[in-house]
Amino acid sequence: MTSEEQNPTIFLIPGHWLGAWAWDDVVEHLRAAGHRATGLTLPGLDPEDAQRSSRTLDEQADAIEQALAQDAATGERSAVIVAHSGANAPVSMVLDRHPELVRRMVWVDSGPLAPGSVFAPDATAEIDELPLPPFEALAEQASLDGLSPDDLERFRRRAVPEPGPVLRQAVALSDDERLEVPTTLVCCSISSGQIRELAAAGHPMFAEVGRLTQVEFVDLPTGHWPMWSRPADLAQVIASAALVQ
Repeated sequence: MTSEEQNPTIFLIPGHWLGAWAWDDVVEHLRAAGHRATGLTLPGLDPEDAQRSSRTLDEQADAIEQALAQDAATGERSAVIVAHSGANAPVSMVLDRHPELVRRMVWVDSGPLAPGSVFAPDATAEIDELPLPPFEALAEQASLDGLSPDDLERFRRRAVPEPGPVLRQAVALSDDERLEVPTTLVCCSISSGQIRELAAAGHPMFAEVGRLTQVEFVDLPTGHWPMWSRPADLAQVIASAALVQ
């Protein structure tokens, strides 16, 4: 086994409204333990991008592919992708296009999407972007457990509205080899037992989980943003998953 295979690059992809900064605490723990880890800010989530509200899922997937290709060009044949929440759309597309570039997939309170999935099918073309909603409304959709007042303040201050095209674009998938990539599901706001039951029942959000050929479940009880509520524990889970053959 080469040193690259023993220590693959870990790419951390944040969910909606977030940039690479959301992973800072986790990246710090991973690097302190000797891992190569880097967070990515997807197109449309850079507040300095004047065209950010027009960015698409294809552009987000292309950015991830470019990072993987650059990594492979240095001699490391495959990387580990860590995806949180709404990052599952562009990451599912990347897995479909280039499963050979991914050594292991780690979903953090998230999971693979089914072909044709759309985040907000009712979002009209007039909606340019989706700002971070009030926390009272957000808590009805995703658990805020474990987040401190400082966490919430930073979330509100640094959040970037999600581009409208990303909300409306359907996920195009066609290669079942994406289901062969070894996968770890880190279960936070929903337990592994619940996810197994929902997948077995064919629930639309978890149907693809039931089709994965190599999958392990790790429970990390907390809210939907474990990179802030349990960063050290999450880093340990990711590090362990990255080294599994």
